[in-house]
Amino acid sequence: MEAIWILLLLFVLIMLAGVYGAVRAVRAAKRGIDRTVHQARRTVEDTRLRARQLAQPGAAGELAQLRLSLRGSMRATSQALQAAAPQDQSLSESLVLFQRLSAHAQDLEADLKRLELEPDKSRLTVLLPDLRQRTERITHSADSLRWAVQERTQRFAHDDLDSLNREIELEAGALRHWTAVEPEEPRTDAGTWPAPEAGTRAAPEAGTRPEAGARPEAEARSGPEAGREPEPPRPSLGARPQAEPQAWQKPWQQSRRPENTA
Repeated sequence: MEAIWILLLLFVLIMLAGVYGAVRAVRAAKRGIDRTVHQARRTVEDTRLRARQLAQPGAAGELAQLRLSLRGSMRATSQALQAAAPQDQSLSESLVLFQRLSAHAQDLEADLKRLELEPDKSRLTVLLPDLRQRTERITHSADSLRWAVQERTQRFAHDDLDSLNREIELEAGALRHWTAVEPEEPRTDAGTWPAPEAGTRAAPEAGTRPEAGARPEAEARSGPEAGREPEPPRPSLGARPQAEPQAWQKPWQQSRRPENTA
């Protein structure tokens, strides 16, 4: 019994989901049809106004020109705002202002469309200066708002491109830095260098004097005495020179006389 209720509940849920999907699809199709019809009507209306502007000179042709100018400016500004609003949340106030301007534009277009059927041409001639002024003010406001949005979008694009170029230059410089860093000489203890290897002469420490008679190797190789033979060692002051034995002395006289031990 419980399985039957579960199946029945699943069937009801599936039916509700199907009905909801069908309603959404119908509404989307209706919006698409309405959009297509609106675009077709707008295209037909623009074509009719262009034809009237060329075919009917005078007040009727000027009315058609004012309507074309008004419709084109408002349409271009609306498209610019709708394209930039999702990326820039600060355009919300601009959208509100444009909606208010659109209300004035719709009133003006209704007045222009109504005056197209005016049979009195003299009245139409009297009203044209005011209609022209209203059209210029609305189109100027719409154009100013559209140009500001376009300049803001271009400025953001330039800033983003400049930042991207700087990051790419830094990354390219890092990729070209392939020179290996030379390793430092090893140290045995903290702050001390390793002892010199065997076969290398260590430099004399500070404060010590070299041995007597020893000369640096560079000094022995250079100078005017480089080609002479080394001099024999001189006797020290404390040593007594030993006399050579003479031929006339007898053998016992040739030995050294013992020093006085007294």
